Order: sequence, then structure tokens, then C-alpha cells
Amino acid sequence: MKKALLLGTTGIAVAFAMLAFGLAGSPGTAHAQSASQPAATGSLDKKQVETIVREYLLDNPELLLEMQGALEAKQKEEQRIASLEVIKQSKDEIFNSAFDGIVGNPDGKTTIVEFYDYNCGYCKRAQADMHALTKANPDLRFVLKEFPILGPDSQKAHVVSMAFRKLMPEKYGEFHDKLLGGEGRAGEDNAIKLALELGADEAKLREAMKDPAIGEAFNRTYELANKLQISGTPSYVVGNEVVFGALGQDVLAEKIAAAAACQADSTC
Repeated sequence: MKKALLLGTTGIAVAFAMLAFGLAGSPGTAHAQSASQPAATGSLDKKQVETIVREYLLDNPELLLEMQGALEAKQKEEQRIASLEVIKQSKDEIFNSAFDGIVGNPDGKTTIVEFYDYNCGYCKRAQADMHALTKANPDLRFVLKEFPILGPDSQKAHVVSMAFRKLMPEKYGEFHDKLLGGEGRAGEDNAIKLALELGADEAKLREAMKDPAIGEAFNRTYELANKLQISGTPSYVVGNEVVFGALGQDVLAEKIAAAAACQADSTC
């Protein structure tokens, strides 16, 4: 981004410089130039242009901040438009995938989707936000999209999670809370231990963990995240918007309210 920004600033500086010198050699000012004097634009060499650019930037350093702000705003808008199209095309896969866990009201009219990893520290902090939001809004459907991106331990923990949810969906919320809220790093061993404590049959659990559909589900989630430009956890999809990072309960509540209002008056 910094390189692109510098090139953009340099281009503007060069344009100003060339414009200024070009005006001196334009047809309207030709009468003020002797026949033996070379055109100003023709006398500029690379070093002179670099000097002009350097002096211009030193005299106007605020232009860098102005351009950076404009570039970030442009990129953000481009990202929003691209994500909006992906959400429209992949709506069922995002909000209604059979592989995802659900907490809150499974029949709620407003849905928020969280991409999470069991070993994500920010996801652990955001866990309280999920509880507060579902408690405050009985019409909220909170979808948990398993997105193991933090190494082999995470991958194995999520395999157990997917297998457990298939066998005991009624206790998935409790499993999720305890594994995500537990101390230390989540992995296969402590995930299986927790599943057994919650009543899972070990033989059936280990057999369910071999289901190739689990790996396929992960791959589909990775592809979806890539399309939505999601590369970290937690990330959320609320209505027609992608929200990146653990921004807190208040921010998410605003997004949820906006999505509900949008859905109510059919403006989205």
C-alpha cells in the first residue's frame, strides 16, 4: 500500500511540475520565448524531475495523509461492493449451511454469522459478546462457522467439534462454550475429553471424526472466506455486511439492528 501511495503522490507531483513547465512552453506563451531558447519541458531531465517531486512532497507532506485516506476509503468501498455480491450469490451457504452450529434462537428472523477458531484469543474475548447479544435479543440467530486457521491443533479440535455436533446437537452450545472458554490450547485430546464428559460415546465420536464431509466442509468454508476477503478470526457476516475483528458488543448490536431494520422494510 505504501508503495502504491508513493507512486500515486509522485505522479501527482510530476503532473503539477510538467503542467507548470508545459504552460511556459504552450502556444499561448510562445511569443515570450526566443527562438534559440529550448522549450522548458524539453530541458527537464530525470534528476530535475526527481528534485521537483522531492521538494513538492517536502513542502506538502499533508498530501500523503490525504492520499492515504482517499486510498483506504476507495479500497474499503471496493471491498464492500465485492463482499455484497458474494453474500448475494452464496446466501444459503453463509447463513444456512448444514455444517454450522447455531446458538440463540434457531428460528430467529435476524442472523449473524461468526467465523471462528477455537485457539483464537480474540474469539475467546468475543464469546461474552455472543452471549450478551443472544440474551438481549430473543429473535437473534447466531451461526457459528468453524474456521480452523491457527494450525494443526485447531484443525483437530474443530474436527471433534463437528463430529460432536453431528452426534449431540442439543449439547453443541455447551461444548462450544467450554472448549472455546477453556484454558490452554485446544486440540484433539482435550476436545475429545470434553465431548466424553458431556456424554458422547467415544467409539461413535471417533468414527464420526473420520467422516470426509468434515474436511469438505472446512474447504468450502475456506473458499467462502477467501471470496469474502476474510483472513482472520473472529469475522462476522451481518445482513449484507462483513465485519472484521472483535469490535465489541455495541458495534455488533448496531449492525444487527441495521440488518433487522433493513429486512423489515425490504430495503436490502
